Amino acid sequence: MPKRILSGKVVKKSSDKTVSVLVTRQTTHPIYKKIIRVSKKYLAHDADNSIAVGENVKIQETKPLSKNKSWEIIK
Repeated sequence: MPKRILSGKVVKKSSDKTVSVLVTRQTTHPIYKKIIRVSKKYLAHDADNSIAVGENVKIQETKPLSKNKSWEIIK
């Protein structure tokens, strides 16, 4: 099964080798049929600490690296 790839914007450098990525997607409301934006934050692994706040990145699913971190940054 292929790993999921999402794209989003870095909003916070949490700690060493960890960044918080905000992923926004559009979905349709089930009753009102209006298109709404839904966003979610993911903790991602940044191996070389090279990503800055505000950059657009792609993240890929990986094995769990900590309690909440199971994504890594790909370029």
